[in-house]
Amino acid sequence: MSNPFTGSGRSTPGTPNLPTPPSGWPIGSYSTYEEAQRAVDHLADSDFPVQEVTIVGVDLMLVERVTGRLTWGRVLGGGAASGAWFGLFVGLILGMFTPQGSWLGPVLVGLGTGIVFGLVFAAVGYASTRGRRDFSSASQLVAGRYDVLAQPRHAEQGRDLLAKLAMRPPSTPQ
Repeated sequence: MSNPFTGSGRSTPGTPNLPTPPSGWPIGSYSTYEEAQRAVDHLADSDFPVQEVTIVGVDLMLVERVTGRLTWGRVLGGGAASGAWFGLFVGLILGMFTPQGSWLGPVLVGLGTGIVFGLVFAAVGYASTRGRRDFSSASQLVAGRYDVLAQPRHAEQGRDLLAKLAMRPPSTPQ
């Protein structure tokens, strides 16, 4: 996996790794990321130099999907659960450094303390919103379209290969 902050991953020695716009000529445009991946996979299967290909998401948008309503019960239950996990972890760590046979005490103290702190932090956080955000959600960054770019010396070959892919039905094996 490449680092998103180093641009294309093709930096020259002595240059800083700063975010850079993608380079290359468009050889295909797709409405979903899955279609763009399928196109690059086809290029790879056709012995195309895919190390010179970039998939670029264009027209980015943040999509927030509402997953449910928040109530005091859900907030406190979630806070207690996350606090319990953290407290259990801390208690187990402390239990490893106690004399043999007495590890249960630190685990139970850690678990109880974690639950209490989890409840307090969840309650304070939820109360501070004063009812302005009584729902839970998940955010995702998506693109309106995905362009496949190739370096100029291979762009024509890439367009030809992707045109053959476009003429093929999606379920046809390679």
